[in-house]
Amino acid sequence: MSGSRSSVPGVGEPALTEPIGLTVHTMPRVDAALAERRTASGRLKMLLVLAICAAPVVASYLAYFGVRPMARNNYADLIQPTRSLPADLPLRTLEGQPVAARDLHRQWLLVSVATGACNATCEAHLYMQRQVHQMLGKDRARMDKLWLVVDDAPPRPELLPALTQGPDPARILRVPREAVARWLEPAPGAALEDHLYLVDPMGEWMMRVPAKADPMRLKKDLDRLLRASASWDTAGR
Repeated sequence: MSGSRSSVPGVGEPALTEPIGLTVHTMPRVDAALAERRTASGRLKMLLVLAICAAPVVASYLAYFGVRPMARNNYADLIQPTRSLPADLPLRTLEGQPVAARDLHRQWLLVSVATGACNATCEAHLYMQRQVHQMLGKDRARMDKLWLVVDDAPPRPELLPALTQGPDPARILRVPREAVARWLEPAPGAALEDHLYLVDPMGEWMMRVPAKADPMRLKKDLDRLLRASASWDTAGR
């Protein structure tokens, strides 16, 4: 056709003898090692922030679950795992009024277990409770002295004034022996009455004081415990 261009080589224009070349521009290469270092640095910073935020919680956890830092040099026997105060422990006042077990929470407890007759071992424990409690100084407001009477006999009248009078009276509650024995446990070959027992503010029995204990060594244990728990435990109920 007149005026038209043919698309067939050789007709109206020369044939292409070389393929059309396309220039491909490569992207700049990212330094993989640098990127990896930046990622690792970011992760480290995030972990540090999380660690700082979690530190008080972790410290409280360690203090509550056995105080691991003092596990190798404590004087009293560490109870692992701890034993929870039974919610149905049948506690009563000396007058016979029921007391809920939860009422014992929110204070450290130094517990003596004995019959109302209170033999020489019982007297020694009650005296040690008061002696060690006084030695705690300002921290004594965070700890209660508790005598669990495990029979129906009335406590000897001459003991009561020293226990119940003054600024830091001991608490005396009656509870069946078999009920206490489901919670507290003496060392092998010992009786329930041979020890003092330490219970934390959450109601967990966590230490058993040796029979015929040394008050000064016991006080060192208590000092460590009270320092370790200072971030989460406060005085009074």
